[in-house]
Amino acid sequence: MRAGQGVVILSVMLLMLGVVMVNSAGLSVSSDPLSLKEMVLSRPAMLAMLAIGTMWVGSRFPLRLLQVKFAGLPLVFWVVPIALLLLLAVYIPGVGKRVNAANRWLDFGGFAFQPSEVAKWAMVAAIAWWGATCSKNIHSLKKGFLPAILAVGFICGVIAVEDLGTAVLIFGTACILLFAAGCKTIHFVSLFPFGLAALVGAIMTSSYRISRLKAFIDPYDDPAGDGYHILQSLTAISSGGLAGLGLGHGVHKFGYLPEDTTDFIFSIICEELGVAGAGAVLCLYAGLLILSFSVIRNCKDTFLRLLVLGIATTIGLQASINILVVTSLAPTKGIALPLLSNGGTGWLLTAFCIGLINAVDRASQEKKVSPAAEQWQPTHA
Repeated sequence: MRAGQGVVILSVMLLMLGVVMVNSAGLSVSSDPLSLKEMVLSRPAMLAMLAIGTMWVGSRFPLRLLQVKFAGLPLVFWVVPIALLLLLAVYIPGVGKRVNAANRWLDFGGFAFQPSEVAKWAMVAAIAWWGATCSKNIHSLKKGFLPAILAVGFICGVIAVEDLGTAVLIFGTACILLFAAGCKTIHFVSLFPFGLAALVGAIMTSSYRISRLKAFIDPYDDPAGDGYHILQSLTAISSGGLAGLGLGHGVHKFGYLPEDTTDFIFSIICEELGVAGAGAVLCLYAGLLILSFSVIRNCKDTFLRLLVLGIATTIGLQASINILVVTSLAPTKGIALPLLSNGGTGWLLTAFCIGLINAVDRASQEKKVSPAAEQWQPTHA
């Protein structure tokens, strides 16, 4: 079995676990238990099947199209201005949808999605292309590092107005990709004061972000207010023990834990499946990352290597941030657990990108086989 196929299998396992846990976390007090038929026909199950379909499309996607040029620039570049337009469209009345006092959604006739998800993956592809195209100048501050980091900073600045967590995720992934492409360490060191100042500014200009930071420092200072979310999350985790209370038997989803099907789904997993379930989730993510790095090692194309690295880094960082938040090791942020938290756009786009990892792996294997096949010539008597 190829490493790319292993990535797909682990991703499908995460999706299936996500369907089960989202349905469990979404239970309400009722005399009628959730049946298998209702779970199979539920919205998360339908989205999971669509995600598996998009994963298949990604695994069969012709990789050469990613670098086909339109007006002198490749396809991966044009996705970025499209993502920027979508990010700005959230402020258009009738199109943008305000949820939980934040303009993060677009609604087109009942079809709603977060443009930040599009921007997240668009920046991965764009930075991978930049790192591969400008490999000769990537060590230069003016020609390599600065243009890329300014573009990333601008996109992240637009996102940070409504969603600081996703902005930090995109910026962190971009920095890792640029470093892997060959940017000098001194450039990142010189960037640190500006990045820190931007982060502090984003927090200090928002009252709810200040409240979350205070709750992170001392959640017991206001246990019924700002510290309520994180205290309920920790209580859910601790009540699970080693084996958990049993699937569907958790109690914190009944009004105690907010966003139990999305941001805090890991708390429900810990409560119902215990340390064993939490460990299984961590192993699935670890296996996905390890196999992704195996794909990178086997790939010789710089752009595709950086693309796979960006996809794996985004998934790994996003999962890490979510788990750090629900375990009170980081301030509360609304960032989902990849392929597990309830979602539409997130599941579909993440699944497509995982399919691309398999496509890159298959292309690498074919290149290994084809030279040997070309060298073989039949002998004639």
